[in-house]
Amino acid sequence: MSEESAALLLNPQPRQAMPAAPPLGRWLASAWRLLLPWWMSEERWRARGLLAIIIGIDLFNTYVGVRLSYWQRDYWDALAERDIAAFWDLMWVYPAIVIFWSVSITARTWFFQALEMRWRAWMTDVFLRRWLDDNAYYRINRTGGADNPDQRIGEDLRLLASDSLRLFLGLLANLSVLVSYAAIVWNLSGSLAFAPGGVRIEIPGYMLWVAVIFALAGTWLLEKIGYPLVRVDYCQQRYEAHFRYLMVRVRENAEQIAFYSGGRAETARLAAAFTAIRENWRRVMDYTKRITLFHEGYIEIGVFLPLLIVGPRYFAGLITLGAVQQLTNSFSRVHMALSWFIFAYKDLALLRSVSLRLIEFEAATKEKEAGGIALTQNARPDCLSIRALDLRLPDGETLARIDELTLKAGERWVIRGRSGAGKSTFLRALAGLWPHGEGEIALPEGKKMFLPQQSYLPFGSLRACLCYPGDEHEFNTRECVEVLYTVRLDALTSHLDEHDQWDKRLSPGEQQRLAFARVLLHKPEWLFLDESTASLDPANEAAIYRLLAERLPDAAIISVAHRESVAAFHDRALDLGAADANAMTIAL
Repeated sequence: MSEESAALLLNPQPRQAMPAAPPLGRWLASAWRLLLPWWMSEERWRARGLLAIIIGIDLFNTYVGVRLSYWQRDYWDALAERDIAAFWDLMWVYPAIVIFWSVSITARTWFFQALEMRWRAWMTDVFLRRWLDDNAYYRINRTGGADNPDQRIGEDLRLLASDSLRLFLGLLANLSVLVSYAAIVWNLSGSLAFAPGGVRIEIPGYMLWVAVIFALAGTWLLEKIGYPLVRVDYCQQRYEAHFRYLMVRVRENAEQIAFYSGGRAETARLAAAFTAIRENWRRVMDYTKRITLFHEGYIEIGVFLPLLIVGPRYFAGLITLGAVQQLTNSFSRVHMALSWFIFAYKDLALLRSVSLRLIEFEAATKEKEAGGIALTQNARPDCLSIRALDLRLPDGETLARIDELTLKAGERWVIRGRSGAGKSTFLRALAGLWPHGEGEIALPEGKKMFLPQQSYLPFGSLRACLCYPGDEHEFNTRECVEVLYTVRLDALTSHLDEHDQWDKRLSPGEQQRLAFARVLLHKPEWLFLDESTASLDPANEAAIYRLLAERLPDAAIISVAHRESVAAFHDRALDLGAADANAMTIAL
């Protein structure tokens, strides 16, 4: 399968293109705007305190490492001079260094994990609110503004918190190592003197300059070699997330797939999804191979350089064996510190792709759809007024037009029309979920409730499903049991606190009756029904509408329905989809 065909097959929202990886400087600016808010939030002092503790531990560990380098110098000098007294003195010092080192490393791990989880928890709360507030989740899902938001919130935020902390602290630790060991390299390497053209030139601490130039050249070369890895990592995360999404879809729709004997079709679809993962993984392997090859060569040359340079000084008697050991070890530490970008490059590439996905997602949550349907508050609290409402499809095609309509509290309206005439779209517009079109909708005061054909049942207890969207403790057990009896679900009264996948356990008709039990609990003043009794038999449907008339006599009820029998429970009708695209109102 070609890359193009795989992309077309896999992308659930083909309108969203995969962005090219931004240059390093622009990415840093965008990532800074993403990372900074927590450090300036209400938790800033606790966050900064934990960070300061970790930095302090890192500085202490660097000091311990420096002391260990002097211990190694003295150890090798003691061996070279056969000084047994100095040898045993050093043997008592080493355990103390190891104990301090082990305790500080353990403490650092604990504080790092605490800081990581606090940051992740705060960002998760912020991103969940952005996703779920103002119906952004609905808008993103409908327009394809960002694929797989669950993966971005669940996985990408975890990686952002852990990797950015780890890389930042690693950078600080390497800077402290650089400062600490650069002085040792400077003092022990001496000066390099030469006289080209008879002019004497002397370079003090020349081994330090060798380490700096070598690291800068390696960093520049690696960025040239590994830059495409950012985009490849972005694609890999996207394909992996989509593969998981397809498998979840199979699990959630197992019965429907089984009725169709659709196992072979789903196997082909999942195989195609995994093919995209495998093909992109080859690109990951290719760039990883290049970076790994560069790493290994860079490391080995870095080990060889100090040995090559310091050897002549040792044979000339300018430096002791212990000093050689200390110099080569210190040069290696300086070289590693200067090469932080090189050794962290693959992690930085992953972090760049993760932050790119989160920046993209954040922009999608803030993006507002352009629309001409204005939602306002009605000056009359008991009326829902519509004026010059033109409902359109996203491509601009007109679905229906309502010149003027007023719905009053306590009225019963049925919305009729052929399939595709815009009945459900009309309810979406009333709920503020449909921006395409023009006109004005003046909403009344009072509690409103919309019931789609298939009501959402959250995972959890039956009580939570019944009380949704309120808290499961908002209504007492007596109220819950009473409404279940009322809608003829008395068999469920003993299962109120039982946790299950109720959307799988209950039949479509039972789910619709449970939705009306919600209505009886919440007692809305404006009730909008979108074929909410389509799965009920005529007797249960009639019983439900009679129940609404009895329990909610002052509520306005607006029903979308195909069945003619539903009209008998309403006193007015709105016909959509007439030849001139205008709606007609009829008194029943």
